[in-house]
Amino acid sequence: MFPQRLTAHLHSKNSPPYVINLDPAVRELPFPVNIDIRDTVKYKEVMKQYGLGPNGGIVTSLNLFATRFDQVMKFIEKRQSMSQYVLIDTPGQIEVFTWSASGTIITEALASSFPSVVVYVMDTSRSNSPVTFMSNMLYACSILYKTKLPFIVAMNKTDIIDHSFAVEWMQDFETFHDALSQETTYVSNLTRSMSLVLDEFYNSLKVVGVSAMLGTGLDDFFVQVSKAVDEYERDYRPEYERLKETLEREQSKQQREQLERLRRDMGAVAVESSSLPGAADASALGPSDLILTRGTLDKEDEEQDSDSDDIDHEVAEERCEEPAFKNFMQETRMRYQSRSGH
Repeated sequence: MFPQRLTAHLHSKNSPPYVINLDPAVRELPFPVNIDIRDTVKYKEVMKQYGLGPNGGIVTSLNLFATRFDQVMKFIEKRQSMSQYVLIDTPGQIEVFTWSASGTIITEALASSFPSVVVYVMDTSRSNSPVTFMSNMLYACSILYKTKLPFIVAMNKTDIIDHSFAVEWMQDFETFHDALSQETTYVSNLTRSMSLVLDEFYNSLKVVGVSAMLGTGLDDFFVQVSKAVDEYERDYRPEYERLKETLEREQSKQQREQLERLRRDMGAVAVESSSLPGAADASALGPSDLILTRGTLDKEDEEQDSDSDDIDHEVAEERCEEPAFKNFMQETRMRYQSRSGH
């Protein structure tokens, strides 16, 4: 298993990595991890609770985990000084991680803060057929254009078959077509057409042959990783910074528009209440000023508005109640006399 070999290789170099497992369906991990999605989300329980199949359960588990990925980012930030590399093992199904919302959230969160490199591990022993090889290249191409990050194809199992045939197919169009001429199916015709489209993709692709069984090719792999990090700093980080600035400008614009709508709404309220005493002074203030000064008026305003504090409210109420009570008694007496007369 390639992540296991990478972890062991880095430990042997006295550079232990920070390892994260994002595959909720894996039964056993043959290497130690610092963060394991299985500790947070129970894959089988998710399947039962939501009535999902295997792939649906993995996607939903990742979606649940992605809602707390900000905590994972904090752990990674704390370990920056101790670990040069962070290894993240994702589910192998392309539709589960690369083309899911949670996969995009996790990838963009990492790439916006750290130099990030995508490694596509390819089974070389099962790609010696031109059609299967083209299928793998289409997978790799879709991942590259989805993530928009530095990309490395690690052709694994070179202890079984050397990866030189695949490199030759990528570099020599005629050689690939000669191998494809032995295929007579409809898929072979489609593969022949697709090989022309992927020619430019091959030119910029970083390829390295490795063996997870023997540990060969890992030094060359980390040379490619260093080049990919340089590429990230040169080409990708400025783009992410530009996108981040654009997003911040959009958010700031939305906040200003919301504040302006609030000002207009509060201004309309101030105009409607202009007939009240003192409204002329209040209307001179902006909506935010009205909100901030409400309950915290100046001393002069407090002295003008606090005249009612000197009034004896009990005497005032008696003065208002006395004639009202007399009128009530007179009306009652008149109604009683009219009934007695009948």
